[in-house]
Amino acid sequence: MRVPAHSVCTAIRDDIVAGVHERGSRLAEEVLARRYGVSRVPVREALRTLEAEGFVVTRRHAGACVAEPTEQEAADLLEVRTLLEPLAAARAAQRRTDAHLKVLRGLVRLGQERARNGRGEDLRPLGGWFHETLAQASGNPGLSALLIQLRHKAAWMYVVDSPAAPADSWAEHAAIVDAVARRDAERARALTAAHAARATAAYRPRHAGRPGRGRVRDSQHAVNTVSLQN
Repeated sequence: MRVPAHSVCTAIRDDIVAGVHERGSRLAEEVLARRYGVSRVPVREALRTLEAEGFVVTRRHAGACVAEPTEQEAADLLEVRTLLEPLAAARAAQRRTDAHLKVLRGLVRLGQERARNGRGEDLRPLGGWFHETLAQASGNPGLSALLIQLRHKAAWMYVVDSPAAPADSWAEHAAIVDAVARRDAERARALTAAHAARATAAYRPRHAGRPGRGRVRDSQHAVNTVSLQN
């Protein structure tokens, strides 16, 4: 059974974002193949994809290594994201489906409920799902994929402080959804731009210590092979 490279790619990317593979550490194909229980072929393909995404670099005499982004590269990434998210919201207002709207409203209700109940630890993944769904509602697969990739990279490059007033953040999400529901593209764009600008203030660059060569912590991400068995 051949495991698709995209499944291996997702597992390695998740582990890079989580810090399992530390910045600057070597990504040896044979080690990764053993770790994820696959052959070296999908690992090699996955590393090429991750290099194109900016998570991996190829170094002379070392091979594939986890990239070490600079603070300027991290700042540039946030700038791009804050420019693209309002565009995605405007497109979502024009192209969203009833199914997208149902999911967005459900996420807002859940986020507001958890914010009221003080369950702040549950809000960050909900916020990620909200913005990913909003991007998908844009009807532009390329834009959606790019924004999802940027969110992964931001999680890798930054520590994000919990919002001081999470209820306010979810009220902003609710207002964006209302604009999307009314198909008011300009209001959706303006609200998302303001929300993104405020959220950016919570991002602090993640400074990783200098890793040892090939240092890897235990992985929490297995390769998903469920779909291959159906």
